[in-house]
Amino acid sequence: MAPRSGPPESARPPLFSGASPPEVRAALAPLVEFQEEGVPLEALGSMVEERLLPHLMRYHLPSFHAMFNSALEEGAAWGARVALEWNQGVTNWQVSPGGAVLEELCCQALCSLFHLPPGADATFLYCGSYANQQALYMALHRKAEEEGFDLGVEGLQGFSDPSRLTVVTSRDAHFSLRHGVRALGLGERALVTVEVDRNRRMSLASLAATLSAVRETRDVFCVVATAGTTSTGSVDPLDDVAQLCQERGIALHVDGAYGLAYALVPGWRHLFAGAERADTLSWDPHKQMGVPIPSSVLFARRGEELRRMALFSHYWNRPEGAAPDPGLKSIPSTRPLSALPLVASLRHQGLAGVRQRLRRPLEAIRSVYEALREEPGVELCHEPDTGILCFRVVAPGVEGEGLDALQERVYEALLAEGRRLVSITRLDGRPALRLVAISPEVGTGDMLETVAEACRVGATLR
Repeated sequence: MAPRSGPPESARPPLFSGASPPEVRAALAPLVEFQEEGVPLEALGSMVEERLLPHLMRYHLPSFHAMFNSALEEGAAWGARVALEWNQGVTNWQVSPGGAVLEELCCQALCSLFHLPPGADATFLYCGSYANQQALYMALHRKAEEEGFDLGVEGLQGFSDPSRLTVVTSRDAHFSLRHGVRALGLGERALVTVEVDRNRRMSLASLAATLSAVRETRDVFCVVATAGTTSTGSVDPLDDVAQLCQERGIALHVDGAYGLAYALVPGWRHLFAGAERADTLSWDPHKQMGVPIPSSVLFARRGEELRRMALFSHYWNRPEGAAPDPGLKSIPSTRPLSALPLVASLRHQGLAGVRQRLRRPLEAIRSVYEALREEPGVELCHEPDTGILCFRVVAPGVEGEGLDALQERVYEALLAEGRRLVSITRLDGRPALRLVAISPEVGTGDMLETVAEACRVGATLR
């Protein structure tokens, strides 16, 4: 590749200390030596600054291309300070009238923002994994109702043969679906995967063939499509999948934890056509939006179906209550005021500012793809739908398992150095390096320099 411009790597600020796990444990051990006497805040602050902060990841630096993390957006940071100062539990009206109503209003506004139909609703959760798990439970609840019983009362034993219950998704879907079928008591055998195409999108033909093939032996109660897969950011053909599910009477969940935000960006919106047809749809604002972790949302096209989660008590979420109780729509009986930082961020930036923030990394990763298409030292694994690009370092004379091992060694070397960071994944069983553009501060040049560094490291390791 072309030589890097700008300061040498040694002069660039590190993303983190580069210390090993044992070294980090040794540094942090004094922080958890709990004693009878307290420590003044000034002294405690010095300990944290000296012992913890060097080992935290600096998401704001343009050399971080590893995961779905970003520094706080200015408006979100302001909202987070207010939410922290007031420390509101927002599960129901009696503990936070303003918090409960703000969450409900925010959920309704988000449904409109993503063009969900009238009657849609949403709930805040801690992360996309929990949102996916609740979506599977709601789909299974719907299946139980079709068979004439209440899943919440009778459980899996209400089904004549629970071993037939099945979830179908693509081979590139998020691992949280395995958590989901485990938590439902179905086990991983209930999860059936279908093939992906050359661009890592769910193959519609494979999905249709699989649904037909298992019809006699399994009861598919949910298909899960992905709007931005974790490994490659690919968006499944949502509209076609929705049509197939509608024709066969199968619930559809769309995991949009990573990608759904990009439905707001002209030029990428067409990729998400059909998302509004899903029965449930998950989204993690804490990824691209720069709002505090945790912030996850689960949408339901028919809002009343969220009431399948409702549990009442004599002192909490009382059945005769008329006030808003967001806790009736999801499991957490205590959760933070996550709506406020998101509301503050959207209002502070305006939708035009949000679209601009989201567009920059998409354009940057597309430019990286175009720049690397003819690069002999790099093998591109797919064409990017969103803000992720997977690639492999190619070295003359290194093939097969040796080339696979080289990707792992390059990743480990970059991580140990701590100045530039990519992540690593596996595609069709083979390791691939992964560029993730989340922050609007990450530009094409930053990522090309990281790829060049990966190639340089690879050349020294082969």
